[in-house]
Amino acid sequence: MFDLDKWQQIYSVLKNNKLRTFLTAFGVFWGIFMLMIMVGAGTGLRNGITQGFGDFATNSFFMWTQRTTVSYKGFPKGRYYNFETSDINALKENISGIKYIAPKLQAGSYNSANNNVVRGLKTGAFNINGDYPEFNKIDPCIILKGRFINKLDINKKRKVAVIGERVLEELFDKDENPIGEYVKINGVYFQVIGVTKPLNPNINFGGDKQRSIVVPFSTFQQVYNYGDVVGFFAITAKEGISVTKIEEQAMQLMKRKHSISPDDERAVGHINIEKEYKKMKGLFTGIGILIWIVGIGTLLAGVIGVSNIMLIVVRERTKEIGIQRALGATPMDIIKQILNESVVITLISGYVGLIFSVGVIELLNYILINSESKNEMFKNPEIDFNIAMAAIIILIFFGALAGLLPAKRAVSIKPIEALRDE
Repeated sequence: MFDLDKWQQIYSVLKNNKLRTFLTAFGVFWGIFMLMIMVGAGTGLRNGITQGFGDFATNSFFMWTQRTTVSYKGFPKGRYYNFETSDINALKENISGIKYIAPKLQAGSYNSANNNVVRGLKTGAFNINGDYPEFNKIDPCIILKGRFINKLDINKKRKVAVIGERVLEELFDKDENPIGEYVKINGVYFQVIGVTKPLNPNINFGGDKQRSIVVPFSTFQQVYNYGDVVGFFAITAKEGISVTKIEEQAMQLMKRKHSISPDDERAVGHINIEKEYKKMKGLFTGIGILIWIVGIGTLLAGVIGVSNIMLIVVRERTKEIGIQRALGATPMDIIKQILNESVVITLISGYVGLIFSVGVIELLNYILINSESKNEMFKNPEIDFNIAMAAIIILIFFGALAGLLPAKRAVSIKPIEALRDE
């Protein structure tokens, strides 16, 4: 039930100690404000990094060839070798945990000074990738027009191409439909069947996807005389299976198949996306813990101020407390009174700090959304509702804690001594 007398008493205490109350409340305000700002900024940083992965298969790894560093079976160290088309079936047949396997070949570069793609009078330098359809399930892209390459394109070695949106802009006129048109790639004509844009702009395995052209892997091998060579493999694990285990099995299989020493740690280059993703999550967990340690430390400093002002209040109200005790107030009544005052000061100042911090975070988010510069590393800073509720609970706990010592001091005063106090 609402106790008007209790709240009037609390108001009287705050009014009679305006400056001290304001400075103490500001300490609590600043503590919760900084805690929530750091939490919101940490969330924005985490969102920017993790959302960059988008729908990229984080249970995947990439594997490519490097020079051997150990002599083995009569082969000298320093030998270079290639993955082969037969490795595709070898991996599928010997490792049951593989979900998708996508061999890849590359040629050209959008950074090159030599234009490798021609259409009419327009030319450009672009990445040329020989892919399997499965690669779009590992590192997916958005199909703007047409379609992606499929199994039939691979089996029939069709001369078809899927172009990035920047390729479309440079080789075709505005509003021109590229589907069905031909582009000449390194001297060979390919028919355009699709236009894509990257779903994950921060991940560029194989180069900038906006400036890339994808052709069927088998066609790439044939028309550009790569024979059975495979540039590298992208592989994902089935659900519930660790990709690290699949990675180890695949690397050992490739070493056996290509006569490489099992002890040669550098002959097969690889990157485990699952491991990198877990490292990133661990990093943000550490940042989150650090934020709470620093924030609660700052908040605790403000709470200590509340405790100090309550000790002063108790000292100034010694006679009042003695009168209350003489009129029959129990020690618990006095303790409740002091704790209520302490909690109210802490809760009100902390709540105001929480509101201000939410406002600042929302303003920052609004600026980011409407800003012309696209900052991919910092997105959607926010304060989770559960975190806000946790902050309120912490405030109530700290408020009670701040009033505990003054409350004990108040009940330790004997009524007769309090009445003598001047």
